[in-house]
Amino acid sequence: MGITSAIVLFAVVWFMVFFVVLPLRLTTQGEAGEVVPGTHKSAPAELNLRRKLRVTTLWAVVIWALLAGILLSGAISVRDIDWFDRMSTPEVSR
Repeated sequence: MGITSAIVLFAVVWFMVFFVVLPLRLTTQGEAGEVVPGTHKSAPAELNLRRKLRVTTLWAVVIWALLAGILLSGAISVRDIDWFDRMSTPEVSR
């Protein structure tokens, strides 16, 4: 895995984890009982974005390290998930 592949894999993992973490421990304005005029009652009362970014980064690093370790060890390769045999080497006719 090259450096570009590692960065792209980390970015994908980070955003997937972020979208999972984002709604956790969310208190809406409707639940808090203080709806700001002009907003919907399902808008967050307190977002705590810094904490969510820290949690996301921590989990993303752990998941990325596992995935990178599996890919770099060769336990699973791209050819292992080629179910339609599209990556087979073509036969050379002589």
